[in-house]
Amino acid sequence: MTIKKLFFSIAIACSILVGCKENKEVKKEKVSLAISGMTCEIGCAKTIQSKLSKKEGVLDAKVIFTDSTANIAFDANTTSKKDLISYINGIAGGDLYKASESTVK
Repeated sequence: MTIKKLFFSIAIACSILVGCKENKEVKKEKVSLAISGMTCEIGCAKTIQSKLSKKEGVLDAKVIFTDSTANIAFDANTTSKKDLISYINGIAGGDLYKASESTVK
C-alpha cells in the first residue's frame, strides 16, 4: 500500500514539473505615440485603442483623440516600440493612420 502511495506521489510531482511553464518576468515599458489620420473619437481613436488592447504584449493602451496620441504600456519581452508603430500603421489597411514616437510624454 505504501509503495502505491510513493509511486502516485512521484507521478504527481513529475506531472507538475513537466506541465509548468517557465514564468518570464514582465519587462514593462511605456511609450507615447503621436497618431495622425484620426478624424473622429468613436470610429478612429476607439478602434485603435481596442485593437491595441488585444495585441499580444500590450498591457494597457489609451488613445486620446483630442491630443492625437496613444499612451501604451507593454511587455518588452513580447513586443517593441517599433512593432507597435508598425501595428498602428497597418490598421485599416495601412492607408489611414501614421504613428510615430512622441517627444512629449
